Amino acid sequence: PTSAQVSVVPHSGRFRYTLDNDLLTTEQRQFYEDNGYLVIKNLVSDEDIERFRKEFTRICKREVKPPGVMIMKDESLKSQFGQSEKVVNKVQDFQEDKELFRYCTLPEVLKYVECFTGPNIMAMHTMLINKLPDSDKQTFLHPMHQDLHYFPFRPASRIVCAWTAMERADQDNGCLVVQPGTHKTTLKPHGYPEWEGKTNKLFHGLLDEDEKIPKVHLVMEKGDTVFFHPLLIHGSGINRTSGFRKSISCHFAGSECHYIDVKNTTQEHLEKELQEMVCKKYNATSVELKDIWNFRARLVQGERINL
Repeated sequence: PTSAQVSVVPHSGRFRYTLDNDLLTTEQRQFYEDNGYLVIKNLVSDEDIERFRKEFTRICKREVKPPGVMIMKDESLKSQFGQSEKVVNKVQDFQEDKELFRYCTLPEVLKYVECFTGPNIMAMHTMLINKLPDSDKQTFLHPMHQDLHYFPFRPASRIVCAWTAMERADQDNGCLVVQPGTHKTTLKPHGYPEWEGKTNKLFHGLLDEDEKIPKVHLVMEKGDTVFFHPLLIHGSGINRTSGFRKSISCHFAGSECHYIDVKNTTQEHLEKELQEMVCKKYNATSVELKDIWNFRARLVQGERINL
């Protein structure tokens, strides 16, 4: 199955992607319906962001070793710096790190998430992204993609990403780039881009990108948070500065969502790659994709139903 009836507050006929709520204005709901994203200014406090930054540094230095966390390093710099902030481009699956997971439980974030997922909220996928100053190889450019490509659960309209800028993000340091309205399209085939040099693990992109669709650069200040649909086509540019552009994010889903079998779909090759990575990391002989996601998923509000 690719869709399901979700037992949450029914939404008005004109709104497909948001649920009835007392938080979003009609204009905000309509903007998300039309464009697939919504920026909320100054949502996360400086104090919280600094705490997340300190914990990221501790993880890079191996002062803390949260179970299950995936520390992703840039392929082109591995040999130069070993283990440091200068080579770690992403800390993924931090659901067992108490300090970073606080982000997923912030009331100011969850009250917006509920407008998209309903009251039973699962944190499904967590990342702290450290966009490094780029080399000529442009290895930190994340190609345009749809996040649903990575997720074996549906329906897409009950999934939302919260992405918070940990410092100003603009075109100079590689802010998010979105193609408004593309959340209304279908899931497209993804793969590794044919770039020179090394490509970072799991940085998949659209195999056939429509260059004619307008792109919007999301210039955001520290603490600004964008909520976006998993089918929205987006990516990020090159960091042309000497600094590190950090952001913290979580994909949330209503716990009424259900897992799907991705065999014989455009997601099948991703399943294989992810299984191989997990088996290698944990010295396992086999693992099911659903089990990987069950390990990642954590309830943050309401009742755990399917996921």
